This record gives sequence, structure tokens and C-alpha cells, in this order.
Amino acid sequence: MTDADADTERADAAASDAFQALGDEARLSTLVALLDRDDPVSFSDLRAATGVEPSARFAYHLRQLTGRYVEGGDDGYRLTYAGRKVARAVAAGTYTDSVAFETDLDADCPHCGATALAASAADNVVEVACVDCGRPVLSLPFPPRGYRDRAPEDVPAAFDRHHRSRLALMRDGVCPECGGRVETAVVAAEASSDPDDTVAEAGRAVADFRCRTCGHGVRTPVTLSLLEHPAVVAFHHDHRTSVRDRPLWNVGDEWRETAVSLDPVAVVVSVRLDGELLELYVDDAARVVDHRRRPADTDDTRDDESETSEGTPAEDEDPAAEPETASTDSTQPSDDESAASPAA
Repeated sequence: MTDADADTERADAAASDAFQALGDEARLSTLVALLDRDDPVSFSDLRAATGVEPSARFAYHLRQLTGRYVEGGDDGYRLTYAGRKVARAVAAGTYTDSVAFETDLDADCPHCGATALAASAADNVVEVACVDCGRPVLSLPFPPRGYRDRAPEDVPAAFDRHHRSRLALMRDGVCPECGGRVETAVVAAEASSDPDDTVAEAGRAVADFRCRTCGHGVRTPVTLSLLEHPAVVAFHHDHRTSVRDRPLWNVGDEWRETAVSLDPVAVVVSVRLDGELLELYVDDAARVVDHRRRPADTDDTRDDESETSEGTPAEDEDPAAEPETASTDSTQPSDDESAASPAA
């Protein structure tokens, strides 16, 4: 056995022990009871909050939690970081709740142009699709409590903000799942191994984000990875608009994305507002190496076949799976959550 194998075996054993310690309803109740407490809680108050009887039984379960999930001291008990993570997941219904809903969206389909997009959720995954042409635009998860406390018509806006923030974190090199380091690259889309991946069309390139620690990944059109870039934000501000005025599933036909090289990959992303054009030059590490603003001319308007469409990020929970995808055109969901990708 190599040192790496031994390390993996020890990590697996530690994880098994950690989850085994949660294997009783009384223990989960204890963690949830401590979640909203800012100050340490005494043994008697904590037992009363959980309703576990008799006292000896509660003491046994509390001992199984102490150290990893609960800190104990003379002044009482409080949650550790791990304890808070578990308690919040329980309170949020992450592993227990499943929500379904439907609502119409006031947005044009990036495939057919009809104002017929609708959002629906099943098993806590939101899909945006066109009712008219039947084609999907994006499919991404959303926590159960995100639906519970909102009217159906308010869910899309919260869903959009949720995934914008996650994508921005990935773009900044921080994994929104574990905080690990994210590696970023712009890759030729035809490298995708998924035969149903609509990103994998000739002449397309995508921004690929992958966490080195937990394997969480996102594959998105390069355009969507640049929405929060300072040059983009300033350009929209100067034109008295906001890049956040349009949702991820329909960022607008003012965006264009062109792969100028596939080896190495290099992409020009442009956005046109009020007769002015902003062009961003992106290298194979998804870095903006240069950008410029200039008056737009007729050559900057292309036909429907060459323009990029609106896009959205997709999430990939399986470290071995293809990373998430987003784009400014159309999206077809893969086995994992997915979003559309831009044409080159």
C-alpha cells in the first residue's frame, strides 16, 4: 500500500466515524436545538429542548457528539463548525425535503424567440424551458427552503442571484461547496465526452471551473463567466443599465462570443449597448488579458447563426462527471445540472 492509499484509507475511516456519530434521531435533535443558541446551553436546558428521556440516555447521545459536533465546557454546550453545518442542512431540508413548483417567466426563448419561457422544479432542481418550442434552457439545483419561504413568482429572481454568486466565487478561484481552490481553463467544447452536451459543437469554447478538493465543477459559456468583470460592470453603468437587469437564462442578444483560436484557446467576448462596443480578450486560463471600447459598426451585427445566446451555469455534484455548463444561447441539460452555451 502506498502512502497515498494509506492516507485515503484513513480519510475514509474518519468520514465513516463522523457520519456514524449522527446515526440517531436524538443526536440530530440535539444539534438542531443548539443551532439558534448564541450562548452555551446547560445540560438540563439542552435535554429539555430535545425532549430525550431519561437523562442517562440523553447523556450517552451527547457524548457521541462531543468533540466533533459539540463543544462542552463548564458554561454549557455549543456547536462546532461541523455541528453547525449539519444542523443547518437538517433545518434547510437539504436531505429530506423535495419541492415541486411551476411559474411563467417574462423572458424570450434563446432558441425560438418566443416569449414563452417557464420555470419548473422537481426534486429541488429548477429547469427553465420554452413552452412553445419545448427546448430546455437550463437546469440547476436550488435548496428546498428557497421555495418554501417565497411565492412561486419570486423564486426565479432568488434562483438567479443564488447561481450568480456561486459562479462569481468559482471565477474568483473559490469553491462555493467546500472553499477549496478552483482551477480554471477555457477549453474547446468538442472535448466534452457527453454526446448530449449541446456545448460540444464545432467552433465553441467554454470556461471550465473545477475544484481541486471536492471535484465540484462548472462548465459555462465564457460570456457568463465575465458578467461581474469590472470592465463589464462599468460599461453597463456608463450606459445607465445594470448587467444584473437580465437573468442568467436570458442575458440578451447584445452579447457575442467568438473563438478566435482553439489551440491554444482564445476567445473574444463582446457586448453592444447604445452604439458602443466593449470587447474582452480572454486567454486559455479564462483571464481577461485585454479589453477595449469602441464605436460599434455594421460589421459588429451578425446573423442568428453566428451570435451567442443567453446562458446559465450548471452544477456538477459528481467529481467524475462533466462540469457544469452555461451559455448565452441554448442549453440542454445533461445527466447533471446544466445550462446553455454560446456559439462561437
